Amino acid sequence: MIGIAAPAFAHNVLISSDPRQGSSVETSPHEVTLTFDLPIQNGDFDVVTITGPGGTRWEAGTATVRSNVISAPVRTLGPAGDYTIGYRILSADGHPVSGAVTFTLTKAGNGTPASVTVRPPGQSGADSVPTWIWIAGGVALLVAGVMVAIRFGRKVDGP
Repeated sequence: MIGIAAPAFAHNVLISSDPRQGSSVETSPHEVTLTFDLPIQNGDFDVVTITGPGGTRWEAGTATVRSNVISAPVRTLGPAGDYTIGYRILSADGHPVSGAVTFTLTKAGNGTPASVTVRPPGQSGADSVPTWIWIAGGVALLVAGVMVAIRFGRKVDGP
């Protein structure tokens, strides 16, 4: 019996962040950076949020992916307290990975939180659908087509 070993795929793992998990900072960072062990698939699925005291939001724009690093600009932070960097990425193996990193701002800044725009339910464009969903749908249609061909295909009698 001859077999070929399939490559092993694993979800991305966060290996470092700036600010670091559990750290205390005196001044607001201009950017947050998350570094993973494997490259991140770049796309609309990748999101970084910064949530402060009282649930206020502090991200200043969209996240940028470069290989295994995702970074996002940060508004000047406001009240002293705990801040959470939430992330959702599309892993190298095509699966979503999400998590959070917390840090503490020890001295209040003079920033104001971002206003959050919520998309009304049912409004989403084709661009918001991750690529892996299209691929999975295509594979499912292909398998269904093969099953129909096998089930209803012509039977050939022997000689």
